[in-house]
Amino acid sequence: MMLNPFDDVYFMKKALDEAAIAFDKGEVPVGAIIVFKEQIIARAHNLTETLNDVTAHAEMQAFTAAADYLGGKYLKDCTLYVTLEPCQMCAGASYWAQLGKIVYGASELERGFLKLKTTIHPKTNVVGGILENECSQILKRFFIEKRNLN
Repeated sequence: MMLNPFDDVYFMKKALDEAAIAFDKGEVPVGAIIVFKEQIIARAHNLTETLNDVTAHAEMQAFTAAADYLGGKYLKDCTLYVTLEPCQMCAGASYWAQLGKIVYGASELERGFLKLKTTIHPKTNVVGGILENECSQILKRFFIEKRNLN
């Protein structure tokens, strides 16, 4: 039996690549990709500082790019891979997009959608903890470096 090389770990590594781009730009290092039929159709990372826009989270950027790629606003057959558990805003947007699946790396224990009990679409599957250590480490490193610069 052949293993599928395009599994959650494979795609989370691609989301981590996006987080690294954000890190290098001085953005909070969260990366996201959206996959449709085992193909990456959107890549994004936080741009809140670059765009001076509190809504420019990685997930929001990815939703816009994926909808544009597909030519429609619904992402029912898509999976979001994001390095940090989505916030209320991003989880809410995933509801309206009718996202098929959310896969996240690190948990967001204070402001994550699970802690805040944000309603997501009833048909959206959620998987957490994929490459959790790697996803947590880049965030920790970012905030340690930021603190040391100030």
